Amino acid sequence: MANRLAKESSPYLQQHAHNPVDWYPWGQEALDRAVAENKPILISIGYSACHWCHVMERESFEDAATADIMNRNFINIKVDREERPDLDAVYMDAVQAISGSGGWPLNVFLTPKALPFYGGTYFPPVRAYNRSSWREVLHAITSAWKEKPHEILSQAENLTAHLQNANLFGNSQTSDAGMSEENLLTMAQQLLKSADTTWGGFGQAPKFPQTMTIGFLLRQFHFLQQKKDTASLPFAPADLLKQAELSLQKMMAGGIYDHLAGGFARYSTDARWLAPHFEKMLYDNALLVGVLSEAYQLTRHPMYAEVIHQTMRFVQQEWQSAEGGFYSAYDADSEGVEGKYYTWSKTELEAVIDDAEAARLFCAVYDVSEHGNWEETNILWTPVAVEEVIAASGWEADAAHASLAESRAKLLTHRQQRIKPLLDDKKLLSWNAMMIEANCKAWAATGESDYLAMAEKAAAFIEQYMRHEDGGYFHNEKNGLAQNPAFLDDLACYVSALLWLQACTGNADYLLNAGRITELIFRDFSDDESPFFFFTPAWQQDIIVRKKETYDGATPAGNSVMASNLLQLGILFNRTDWTERTISMLAAVQQAVNRYPNSFGNWAMCLQTQVYGMHELAIIGYNAGQMAAKVLGSFIPNKLVQQSVMPLDNWPLLAGKPATGNTLLYACKQYACQQPVSSVAAFLATLQ
Repeated sequence: MANRLAKESSPYLQQHAHNPVDWYPWGQEALDRAVAENKPILISIGYSACHWCHVMERESFEDAATADIMNRNFINIKVDREERPDLDAVYMDAVQAISGSGGWPLNVFLTPKALPFYGGTYFPPVRAYNRSSWREVLHAITSAWKEKPHEILSQAENLTAHLQNANLFGNSQTSDAGMSEENLLTMAQQLLKSADTTWGGFGQAPKFPQTMTIGFLLRQFHFLQQKKDTASLPFAPADLLKQAELSLQKMMAGGIYDHLAGGFARYSTDARWLAPHFEKMLYDNALLVGVLSEAYQLTRHPMYAEVIHQTMRFVQQEWQSAEGGFYSAYDADSEGVEGKYYTWSKTELEAVIDDAEAARLFCAVYDVSEHGNWEETNILWTPVAVEEVIAASGWEADAAHASLAESRAKLLTHRQQRIKPLLDDKKLLSWNAMMIEANCKAWAATGESDYLAMAEKAAAFIEQYMRHEDGGYFHNEKNGLAQNPAFLDDLACYVSALLWLQACTGNADYLLNAGRITELIFRDFSDDESPFFFFTPAWQQDIIVRKKETYDGATPAGNSVMASNLLQLGILFNRTDWTERTISMLAAVQQAVNRYPNSFGNWAMCLQTQVYGMHELAIIGYNAGQMAAKVLGSFIPNKLVQQSVMPLDNWPLLAGKPATGNTLLYACKQYACQQPVSSVAAFLATLQ
């Protein structure tokens, strides 16, 4: 018999719709019942592609006896963290304060007024992994609530007060004294010290892509290589590029990358990038395409373009809906087994390729063996450079590459007959915005027109399906139903995407919309005590703490995106109050960025722009679009581009320029422009 979750649109909640647990979705009905019956609340938070969420469901939430304990003693609420990241952030902070760690599934016990007092992540069905069993936890909480309710209420109030105090970051007076190249060099040096110089990335397993850190290294290399004297630097600028490229190339070679269909998994469980948790997330692929596009612009190595094309083809074929919006994720599991869809036995692989010599070459290149390279099966990866394996194989290079391509096509066709992992087909505004930006960057780097068309189609989807009648936006949409008010990162990332769209297309409507949404952000998310914005709008009532997110985690913080947005918008709209807000935000966060650059990668890139200055690039004339495409295709990370077929007095960068028969390119700083040129090559030379 289905429970209340059967009526929900979230694929994650629907996964739990037939549990014997009397699950509620988050809402007033569950909260009112908890107060009326004076029962503690269990809020269990996860997401559709979460492997350990599936494990705990099978072991505990599908067990009738365990469900009976939960139903008798608790009001049980299931939450999709991707639909309600605000709830996840607050209760994750609580669990981290209690236990020192966090993750998903996130299981938190609340008072009837939704204040947290105890929690953890995965609990096994029997005592194991040095963890209490789930039933032991349920019985202990039940007894404590009956015998010591006042102690629990006091603990919950103290914990909530701690969460509120921890949210005061950035309220004290700060200065911009630390915004200097010296600090950027110190940050880069710290990152090099934490780098894995063998397998790429930073730190030990598990390894996440850390695309923002890689982007910072690429940009810092770019800025330093333009200096005439680098002898006094604490490292060689080439070291930055070397580590960034090593990280990207090892990921591209690893099992974290899907060598048959394209696209990246969320992270690697080992240091070599071999064995991922196999879930594929839209945001990871957006951020990786973005940084790969920058690496390609900087180096012109064709391997980056190849992976961009493969990944964008995967996104277009598998994740872009007919209406234009992008789906969220593929699950890690299929048929109840993690990675089953993606792994191979040698016997099956040889049978599919059906050519002994071709199969032998493929197995040598992709490390396929009888005993397997992961849990007695094989994940495709290339731990040794493909060209080295081919050279040792006796194959002629072109013939070998043709054979490998044919084998990959056969294996992909065969794999598509397997039962696919679950597709999470909801669309999230922030993740869609990140993919729109990735499409723009991929178009700029490679010139592939399909990518810009995909971006514009997705933006049109957002405007049609995720915009309120009052001009605001929804956070998520599925099957025509948009839900939940947009959060800060939704709107911030969408503004950033609109800035990219206006640069790529010259369509001023995108820029006007970016300015309009920015005004909404100031109205609904500002904090009078701090330069940072709240994650939730002022009128939202169903959370116990309004958080201000500053940490750049798997995705950039909404505040760091806004800092970058306001720097650009302040120039484009001549709003000094917006550029000053960026400076205040950077001043407030700079000490944390200096100390922990790995955790503030997007902030670090914004600091780079502040330190090295913004190139304000105006391109005006009948051929502006083609010239803008060439400029955008060059690696100029601290650029702001505005294009038009004619001068326009309502835009500061485009105003006051003479109308001529030629297309002219203006390089400006603070609206002071050099003499225009009519050649892109000459224009780029002026920026050095």
